[in-house]
Amino acid sequence: MDNPVLIVLLIIAILILCVLVSCIKIVPQAQAYVVERLGGYQGTWGVGMHFKLPIVDRIARKVILKEQVVDFAPQPVITKDNVTMRIDTVVFFQITDPKLFAYGVENPLMAIENLTATTLRNIIGDLELDDTLTSRETINTKMRASLDVATDPWGIKVNRVELKNIIPPAAIQDAMEKQMKAERERREAILIAEGEKKSTILVAEGKKAEAILAAEADKEAQILRAEANKEATIREAEGQAQAILAIQQANADGIKFVKEAGADEAVIKLKSLEAFAKAADGKATKIIIPSEIQGFAGLAKSVVETVKE
Repeated sequence: MDNPVLIVLLIIAILILCVLVSCIKIVPQAQAYVVERLGGYQGTWGVGMHFKLPIVDRIARKVILKEQVVDFAPQPVITKDNVTMRIDTVVFFQITDPKLFAYGVENPLMAIENLTATTLRNIIGDLELDDTLTSRETINTKMRASLDVATDPWGIKVNRVELKNIIPPAAIQDAMEKQMKAERERREAILIAEGEKKSTILVAEGKKAEAILAAEADKEAQILRAEANKEATIREAEGQAQAILAIQQANADGIKFVKEAGADEAVIKLKSLEAFAKAADGKATKIIIPSEIQGFAGLAKSVVETVKE
């Protein structure tokens, strides 16, 4: 009798212990547990160990507080100029209020996806094709602001929205590729023309510089020749002047010497006769003797005789 009772009590104790152990919950890092008691919101458990009442309390939802990334499928949108394209988006969000996230909306991810699609259509509908392709940053900013405001009652904060791919129609892609090819060819032609222009300018400037240098060299050569001729002429004139000055000085010295020697008129006339004799030694066949020299003949004879004595 005692043995069955002990066994039952032991089983009951083990069951109670298991229930108590199952009521101990440990919340890991970057998570939060939403707890309900008798179907109503009881509280939000943070990181650490918690105890819930058996049967009465239950964990309604486990919420991840880390930033999450959701990649939505491409959505068809129509631009302002009636071009249909497909755009897929990537949304980065984080749960800031586990209670609002658990009770704010039935399916938060589906709600964000639908909200992203409608917001994207509204923004793209006000832009033309070219603006859509070149205004990604503007579109991202507008979408993030709109989604952040819309998801705030759900306890969700949208940190960032990115347009992953913009896929225009095939005809538009073909036209864009042709336009890009034509633009590249135009830029290539412009670069080639600019290169040829610069080359021609450089060649012309080189020829111009060469001509200027040649002209300057010729000018300097002419100046040097003129200065050399001038210097030679000056030196020749100075030489002639010095020669004339020397002759005049010699004549002056001769006259001075004659005067200092005290030569009389007879000596002077004798010198004149010697000069006439030298003139007669030349090749002239006719000599005109001045009358004064004829008068000097007798005087010369007497002088000769006197000198002999």
